[in-house]
Amino acid sequence: MSSGDVDKAVSEPGRLGLWDAACLVVGIVVGTSIFRAPPQVFENSASAWQALGAWTLGGLLSLVGALCYAELATTYARNGGDYEYLTQAYGRWAGFLFGWAQLVAVWTASVGTMAYSFGDYGVRLFGLKETATVWLAAAAVVLVAVVNVGGMSLGTWTQNVLTVVKVLGLVGVVAAGLWAAGRGSETLPANTPSGSGSRSFGLAMVFVLYAYGGWNDAAFVAGEVRNRRRNLPLALLGGVAGVTAIYLAVNAAYLSALGFKGARRSQTPAVDALAVAVGPMSGKLVALLVMISALGAMNGMIFAGSRVFARFGADHRLFRWLGKREPGDGSPWAAIVAQSAVTLGMVFSVGTESGRAAIDWALGAIGASPVPWATYYGGFATLLAATAPVFWALFLAVGIGLFVLRWKNPGRERPFSVPYYPLPPLVFCATCGFMLYSSVEYAKWLTLFGTSPVGVGLLIYLAMRGWRRFARADDA
Repeated sequence: MSSGDVDKAVSEPGRLGLWDAACLVVGIVVGTSIFRAPPQVFENSASAWQALGAWTLGGLLSLVGALCYAELATTYARNGGDYEYLTQAYGRWAGFLFGWAQLVAVWTASVGTMAYSFGDYGVRLFGLKETATVWLAAAAVVLVAVVNVGGMSLGTWTQNVLTVVKVLGLVGVVAAGLWAAGRGSETLPANTPSGSGSRSFGLAMVFVLYAYGGWNDAAFVAGEVRNRRRNLPLALLGGVAGVTAIYLAVNAAYLSALGFKGARRSQTPAVDALAVAVGPMSGKLVALLVMISALGAMNGMIFAGSRVFARFGADHRLFRWLGKREPGDGSPWAAIVAQSAVTLGMVFSVGTESGRAAIDWALGAIGASPVPWATYYGGFATLLAATAPVFWALFLAVGIGLFVLRWKNPGRERPFSVPYYPLPPLVFCATCGFMLYSSVEYAKWLTLFGTSPVGVGLLIYLAMRGWRRFARADDA
């Protein structure tokens, strides 16, 4: 496949409608965080209203970011999202580092986290041994990859169905929580944590903004959205608004059923809220809902991520094979296979005792300390802690890139312009800066563990650039 063919395939427009793009946003964002993050948010809030305020503020900050992405996505409307904006703003090297970092660390780690959540709750649902977790996680990755290799129509249809099912499931949680108003706290054991420790609203916002992560991913498929000047801004802004409404409703249901003190004592608020309404079946129902949510997030991430890596491959000869796809409705199958393979490698390396032991042995062989797995709640949480600083640094670079692109291309048509510029981009950059600082504070030396792949990518890019210069000189 020639570079022109790849470029044409990657940017072919018109196959995703507004509903498809909005489902992609909601499906990716509403993963498993709504079940995992609330206990930490309640723990670090002084009152129920402050907790709900944190979720509202997270939604508003995400909407501000969506305004910035709406301008970027309609102005630079090829597939790739952040990859495209960084390339336009800073040059090919910045786009290369973004694509490389997403493939070997950030994006694939996020898919792996969802896969491991699927496996973890699958073990609970089916009463399997803990050793089955990794195999269920791997099976989920393979299943979603096969669905997306089957074509864009199948991947889109699957995403829409999973998103609708998970939203209906969360509506059920909300209904149960409101019906059980004030009675759920009585079901909690007296020896559960009381939440009397030190509070940090800043830490609560870290968990909230993590739960909102992924709202920008509709921009990754900008080149395949119909009527993108209208539909992309609507999908980004409407998707974030929808997620905010869902998060507020679910947390209000937790508080209604458990009360603020009960919500702070509960480590599984969805299970405890449902227990009042349906009894012992609550755990299995929540496990099933989490598994569906995880599958929806994985499908959306692999669907959108493959477009980034295809765009990445189209621009860089060494990775051109990532842009391969079948004619017609075919998805970029090589990119799907590549990101799935990297994710499976992570599942078996950081999700198993033998894999973690091998990593610690390798670190010991070069004189480094072993990874403090327990400090960061296990394998994938450790991996996320290590890659979060890279994620937020790249996000911040995109925010600054909006200013750079306004300066570099002042006369370029902008179908959607950020209102009240430059205030929203400044707020977005400040949010990313806060999260970058917080993630580095949390990861500490693990930040080096996450940034190392980026350093390797820089070396690869410099080697590629040197080879191109050598080839041109040889031709001359």
